[in-house]
Amino acid sequence: MLTHRLEFAPGRDREIFATVPAAPAVFLLRGADAQAEPYVSKTANLRRRLQRLLGPVEERTKKLNLRDRVRSIEYTPTGSDFESGFLLYTVLRAAFPKTYSARLRFRFAPLVKLHLENEYPRASITTRLGRLNGRSLYYGPFVSRVAAEKFMNDSLDFFKMRRCVDDLHPDPKFPGCIYSEMKMCLAPCFKGCTDEEYDVEVNRVQAYFDSAGDSLLRQFSAEREAASANLAFEEAAAIHARVEKLKPVLSQLPEIVQRLDRMSALIIQPSHLTGSVAFSRITGGRISGPIPFCIQPAEHAKSQSMESRVEEALASLAPTKAKSALETMEHLAMLKRWYYRSSRTGEIFFADAKGELPMRRVVRGISRVFRGEKPEPNTDGSFPAL
Repeated sequence: MLTHRLEFAPGRDREIFATVPAAPAVFLLRGADAQAEPYVSKTANLRRRLQRLLGPVEERTKKLNLRDRVRSIEYTPTGSDFESGFLLYTVLRAAFPKTYSARLRFRFAPLVKLHLENEYPRASITTRLGRLNGRSLYYGPFVSRVAAEKFMNDSLDFFKMRRCVDDLHPDPKFPGCIYSEMKMCLAPCFKGCTDEEYDVEVNRVQAYFDSAGDSLLRQFSAEREAASANLAFEEAAAIHARVEKLKPVLSQLPEIVQRLDRMSALIIQPSHLTGSVAFSRITGGRISGPIPFCIQPAEHAKSQSMESRVEEALASLAPTKAKSALETMEHLAMLKRWYYRSSRTGEIFFADAKGELPMRRVVRGISRVFRGEKPEPNTDGSFPAL
């Protein structure tokens, strides 16, 4: 897991400190007692941190000193805070399987959940994933629960799927709720619609979330054009007003908010290796990698294009298989924390509906990350430092 190991002895401390890099790293310190807990952490300067922890004890100091307890040092250099955070999580998960979560203090990502396992599906906000093989669908991650609730509620205003949270037992004598009175719900609670009609509406909602709203926008556009062609100008104007109402709802949706089981992306980060960047792969909300990608091709690959070299590198990076829903939630929490930072290092590129990455943009992104330049601006001219 950690790539370098050194035996530590207090009498050789200067020699050992000179061996380790004065650069970012994740490290682990072990004592002579194999049953004792190791010390695990990340640092922006490994040499300085080890000198502080393992150097000669200063008089009248309360600083932690492990000089007489540590017998080995394990570490891996890292090129970015994202890489350090993910590697620290991996090491802590292996070293402290029962307490790693409390040590890392995860804040799980808010998601929109479409309850398809319910007889009368509905949507809700959650930070917990259900069974990995369940029928329910999840969309996210959102920056906050407030943002997720606003997007969900604003979106459901365009549909007639139920908002109530109870398990329904349809009864024609049931009085209904405010949404049914306002004609904003098909009211399956009192048989205001057939089960087939409700299923059609649920499918429309799912298509909306799956396409980030594009399915409804295309529907409205087609209806508006048809009304105009039939000279029904008042109807066309009403549909146009709905389009204008929909656009601000979709504009609040970050690119990272996607259907989780279909999420596929590439994160490009600086690498600690000279002349390289680091690739991390996102599949279904789970992180795999990083692997180094050398900017200059090897002798045997000089005839290859950059796009083909990137595809070859990604083919060698197998997606991480989720062992549990909790593990996926933890990966999403780290991805969310990095993506929504006020200023973040590196860039992310999402695959399209066919699972294909925008390779030309990826190649330009590699160049920017390698040179330490600003990321590519969004279509509205803003930069993705959210």
